[in-house]
Amino acid sequence: MSVGPNSQSTQREPELLGQTVVLIGGSAGIGLETARRARTEGANVVLTGRNPDRLKDAAAEVGAQHTATFDANDSDALHNFFEDLASPIDHVLVTAGGPRYVPLLEMDAADVREALSAHVVLGLEVARSARAKMPPGGSLTLMGGTGGRRIDHRLGIVSAATAALPPFTAALALELAPIRVNLIAAGFVDTPLSASLLGDQLDNRRNELRTTLPIGRVVGPQDVAALAIHLMANTALTGATYDIDGGQQFV
Repeated sequence: MSVGPNSQSTQREPELLGQTVVLIGGSAGIGLETARRARTEGANVVLTGRNPDRLKDAAAEVGAQHTATFDANDSDALHNFFEDLASPIDHVLVTAGGPRYVPLLEMDAADVREALSAHVVLGLEVARSARAKMPPGGSLTLMGGTGGRRIDHRLGIVSAATAALPPFTAALALELAPIRVNLIAAGFVDTPLSASLLGDQLDNRRNELRTTLPIGRVVGPQDVAALAIHLMANTALTGATYDIDGGQQFV
């Protein structure tokens, strides 16, 4: 008996089957959503975060293999975390940290150093700590933004910090090869972090974006998670910056 085309299986093998994904900042927002998607793609997930209660809830939801509570900017704690993990670690996504919107003239020297270097230093420390346990073709994915590309007095030093990340990512990709390094540059993403930054202006911002963005809707953490998983699975991608802002930077 012949088998018609409609009876053929359309199922595909999960893209990250049996691999381990580490989410630095995985207890909420983009990190947690990426953990959910990684699990659906067959991966084991390891979550870190600063809030133990939120981390516990997130781990229970996704069935995390392991969790650790620490501040990702604590280099010793970060190194010890990776040192204690079993090999291999196939992929790492870093979503910890966020922008600081402070007028330039209100910043002292220490504030400037922190704002300019925080994401670069964190990415470098993660790379140093994780590389020995990562296989060729594994990936490190960093988070940046597109909003800071326009100079605006309300952004303070954010524009300068944003500009540093793409060349840093490319240089790190060359040094870390054959482990891959990529940067996700997001615009506004509807996450708890955005809610905390905007407060009672959150709904106004959502409505504004729905009417102005070319995609006609607000970018959510699911959108960014889908991109993050693709960067993990596609072993031809390294050293590049991938924008995901619904066209926000153009309008």
